[in-house]
Amino acid sequence: MIVDFITDYTKLIVSQPDSIKVEVHEVDPTFKEIIIFAANEDLGKLIGKSGNMINSLKTMINGCKAKDGVSYKIQVLKA
Repeated sequence: MIVDFITDYTKLIVSQPDSIKVEVHEVDPTFKEIIIFAANEDLGKLIGKSGNMINSLKTMINGCKAKDGVSYKIQVLKA
């Protein structure tokens, strides 16, 4: 559910939606790391001015913590 949401949402933001790849790594049962891979020119769009875009994604993801009890960390990396 979260991976699908992040994938769809980030594809709407970037210039090259085909380059978006989202991976989830389970660190332990209560913590997962989400890694968004994007083209070099789209990294700034995903992070946003002063980090506003990535912080809004983090806020939405943290809302899921209340539902399933899992904490998430988001990273944006160059594909």
